[in-house]
Amino acid sequence: MSSADSLRRWLLLLVLALPVVPVARAADAPMNDVLIRMDERRARAAGIDVTRVQPEGGTAQTMLPGTVAVPPQQLRIVAAPAAGLVETVLVAPNEPVKAGQPIAKLRSTDLLEAQRTYLQALSGEELARQRLIRDEQMFKERIIAERRLLTTRAEADFARTTLQEREQMLALLGMAEADIKTLRESRKMAAALVVTAPEEGVVLETRTSAGERVAASAPLFSIARLKPLWVNLQVPLPQAMMIEPGTRMSVPGTPAQGEVIRLGRSVDPATQSVTAVVEVTDGAETLRPGQVVTAAVALRPNGTPQWRVPAGAVVRHAGRSWVFVRTAEGFRARPVTVISESAGASSIRAGLAPDDQVASRGILALLAELTDVYGG
Repeated sequence: MSSADSLRRWLLLLVLALPVVPVARAADAPMNDVLIRMDERRARAAGIDVTRVQPEGGTAQTMLPGTVAVPPQQLRIVAAPAAGLVETVLVAPNEPVKAGQPIAKLRSTDLLEAQRTYLQALSGEELARQRLIRDEQMFKERIIAERRLLTTRAEADFARTTLQEREQMLALLGMAEADIKTLRESRKMAAALVVTAPEEGVVLETRTSAGERVAASAPLFSIARLKPLWVNLQVPLPQAMMIEPGTRMSVPGTPAQGEVIRLGRSVDPATQSVTAVVEVTDGAETLRPGQVVTAAVALRPNGTPQWRVPAGAVVRHAGRSWVFVRTAEGFRARPVTVISESAGASSIRAGLAPDDQVASRGILALLAELTDVYGG
């Protein structure tokens, strides 16, 4: 055997010994352009039409769905300070209230018990104070020993601390400082407790009614400050890369506008979208918590050219959006980012040229070829 034949045989054995490397699929590598070879005759047979892309300039807008919500730091839940019977409800849903305004009356045996122990502690503190005054005078006159004076002082301190504790209990039950002062001076207990609004806002929900018995800490009202408000936008994952804190948003047909303050990091598995939180200060009074809106979001240029193509030119596959660009060999499937869509056209961002043509009709055959590469 000649040396040339030996070399060819050695190369053949080396090739057969190499491991087989499968074609990278969507989960193995980033999605790049895919060349689909197709001559003109086959393209006509498949009914494929092509359309030239139209360049778009300036800052684009996209329409995104969202829900109006109250920022959590502006929502207050008013709970029953004690168990009892709701005697009167003084406000209705959607009614504005001021801080300290009475919103309900509650008749409670817990309140009576707290007042009784307070008056008892008040009497004990007065008695201990009088004993201390007497023992200090007797100690000065050398009638009693210092040890007894120290004991009396400790008892007076304990009585004063107990009184402060009982007074704090009344405050926790919702009694105003003026009501506690009246109780201290008149020694007359009140059977009803007035529930007041903790701050200025609007009553969003009333969770109780007159005549209902409630447990301690049971929620009675939800009160919120309605300026500013949040709009939680659902942003498709491809568009999320073009939205950042500071991106402006407006609600068409209203003066409401604001800017993105936070972009979610988790993706909704059902919709493959992330949540962008928009804080709305200007025109917030025209929105309502729970309202579903369609917001116009300004997308800033990111250096990628923007184009306008027919709506049918964009297809979804393997979690991405694609267009099929006409080439001399056939078509090249190219991933794009959809900015906005309408019934007739779509705005996309992609690395295209002004003279590029994309398939706009009859693209099922092209989609089948793309499926063979990236799977179904």
